[in-house]
Amino acid sequence: MSITATELKLNLGKYLQLAESEDIYITRNGKVIAKLSNPYQDRVDAVKSLYGVLPADMTLEEARNERLDRI
Repeated sequence: MSITATELKLNLGKYLQLAESEDIYITRNGKVIAKLSNPYQDRVDAVKSLYGVLPADMTLEEARNERLDRI
């Protein structure tokens, strides 16, 4: 998403929430001057990719031990 610096100033809260899920490019005079993004997006993507992989009744510790047993 691309927005102007003025738009960001007027609706900062809205764009902070949107930045949790997508990058926001801020422009001034038609040129990109900044990027607002989630610093943990790589972690969010990793968790989303694993969703549903573990059985619902398995604990994190059990999953970790199972993984280590395979090595």
